[in-house]
Amino acid sequence: MKKLLLLFVLPFAILTACSSSASENEIDTIVFSDAGWDSIKIHNHIAARIIEEGYGYQTDIQSGSTSVTHQGLRDGDIHINMEMWTDNIKELYEESTELGLIETLSINFNDNETGIYVPTYVIEGDAERGIEPFAPDLKTVEDLKNYPDVFADPENPNKGRILSAPTGWQVEEQMSDKIDFYDLEETFNFFKPGSDAAIIADIARAYEAGEPWVGYYWSPTTVSAKYDLTLLEEAPYEEEIWEETRGTAFPPNDVVIAVNADFPELVPEVTSFLENYQTSSELTEEALKYMDENEASAEETANWWMEEHKDIWTNWVPEDIAEEVLDSLE
Repeated sequence: MKKLLLLFVLPFAILTACSSSASENEIDTIVFSDAGWDSIKIHNHIAARIIEEGYGYQTDIQSGSTSVTHQGLRDGDIHINMEMWTDNIKELYEESTELGLIETLSINFNDNETGIYVPTYVIEGDAERGIEPFAPDLKTVEDLKNYPDVFADPENPNKGRILSAPTGWQVEEQMSDKIDFYDLEETFNFFKPGSDAAIIADIARAYEAGEPWVGYYWSPTTVSAKYDLTLLEEAPYEEEIWEETRGTAFPPNDVVIAVNADFPELVPEVTSFLENYQTSSELTEEALKYMDENEASAEETANWWMEEHKDIWTNWVPEDIAEEVLDSLE
């Protein structure tokens, strides 16, 4: 009986091992990273549509925080990150690259802006809304020291209030250093929100009420597409000064398409497509604006964007692939 059982178990074990080994060397479903913001969702659906309809792969999207989805990319549970903000996770990105765990295929866009913003009506007013300029001479971050009363902290009106980056982001420490550099801590409270959602809610509240607001933000986002915001000026970025004092504009932040290191060898044809994928902040904000104004889903927005910009994305893929995807849009 033991011999019969062994004869049955051994072939089954060998078959299972072979099956497992095969699955490690092929991809049936390509998994995208969704770290939570709208623009990455849109880019995911643009790429997924092309991959499914043009290359015949199934796709899936894995949601999670930036750190969780990055770990998934390193481990191979996630295959593609369409919008990795490299400077926001600089140490982790560089470590993952140096260890050969991820590979960068292209720059999705690099014309984004990061810094300290105010609603444009704070400087210029808004005649249609009956808003007079609050600080017509405000141009630079350093100028803020002249206007603490304009941005009064509701919990301590004797000082102004500047919103920082979300708690736990690497840029939070950089913002703190920047406030020190401009000597703003004497006249402003430095408020640290718990999340990106908290910043968005605060901007929306102030903007809809036509009230002054100042704080950290970046573009392209739904907020920067929806609201007219002005980036306060700083000295041009210089690496040496930035590293020493943070007393310049934020460094350029390449937003790249990165994949698990095994991905290029397993799906070289999809890799070639992703190497050609390139947009811009303007194109991304256009999609975000459509999404907001039409209350559209990320998938609906991606389909709209692809209809609007056939001249762009069809150049990312061979002609026969482009035809397959175009047929699916009709």
